[in-house]
Amino acid sequence: MQRSFSSLSPQHTIAIHQVVNMLLGLEEDDAKLMVLRRAGIPPAMLESDLARVTQSQFARLMSALTRHQRDEFWGLGSKPLPLGSFASCCRMLVGYQKIGDALRAGLRYYHAILPDFVPRLRVGNGVAYLRLTALVSLSPKQTYAVRVFLFLSYGVMCWLAARRIPVDEVVYQESEVVRRSDASRLFQANIRMSESEWGFRFPAKWLELPVVQNLQSVEEFLQQAPECLLVKYRDQASLTERIRRLLRRYLTQEMPSLEVISDILATTPQTLRRRLQREGQGYQLIKDALRRDVAVQYLTQTEMPLLEVAAKVGFSEASTFHRAFKGWTGLTPGAYRQAHNEPLEVEALV
Repeated sequence: MQRSFSSLSPQHTIAIHQVVNMLLGLEEDDAKLMVLRRAGIPPAMLESDLARVTQSQFARLMSALTRHQRDEFWGLGSKPLPLGSFASCCRMLVGYQKIGDALRAGLRYYHAILPDFVPRLRVGNGVAYLRLTALVSLSPKQTYAVRVFLFLSYGVMCWLAARRIPVDEVVYQESEVVRRSDASRLFQANIRMSESEWGFRFPAKWLELPVVQNLQSVEEFLQQAPECLLVKYRDQASLTERIRRLLRRYLTQEMPSLEVISDILATTPQTLRRRLQREGQGYQLIKDALRRDVAVQYLTQTEMPLLEVAAKVGFSEASTFHRAFKGWTGLTPGAYRQAHNEPLEVEALV
């Protein structure tokens, strides 16, 4: 169904590289195609390394893979993670009073059932560090499972506190991942490389926050997961998100310079650059990502003519928009829309 211009709001999209990694647990091409179609993701999108999918598509992919694999880690680990593990853990965690106690209990719970890596919480000098270390030499799909666990742990921690907990630093093992990952944006923190571990650091004071969820809210949460973990606790107060909201006003025209945005935010360009760098972002990246994400929404959720889509995201010439969009996604706007217009077997989340 076509959506109106007024009903669209700019949402972050997700790199196709994440979809490719999610499918690593499937060996048969037919199985991959079936899962993609159930998620509403055109298989043709996998042909471009720069393509993006929506948050809803990615959430449906998680659910479709879980059902197909009968495994809450989607076939990425050396052994299946039993169905119901996540729900059982969440129901247990709401029985604790403080975030720190709940987090430790959750890590102990998964330590007992994870075959490939060990999650631990270390606290010292006012810093908490959720650290993951491998038990065996990990394959690429097992490595991706580690990163997924890291993100889900953070999402659940924020849900328990009903607020985003700020992260100081994310630790990853592979340099290639940093270049292609959404981690810097998801955690809104810089990524540091390590030879032997993964994790994230945050001020230990947040471990004293109360657990505000209960047995009723956990059931509502489980009905909305996993999609809510992708979007619910994004920090709307972060500098990146504040600038993104400001720039929405200028989508149909020339974007303001960094200096103009600095004046609006009552700071200096140098300070703005430093703060964005701490969040793993740059001003040009924010502008391009906003235009790209809005264009993707118009192309996939409306029948708006391409020239009008171009105008809506600030391009007066269709050819300029085509070049920019292909640079962002690897596909022309027309090819992107055509891929999403293929008949798909979209399966509702249950």
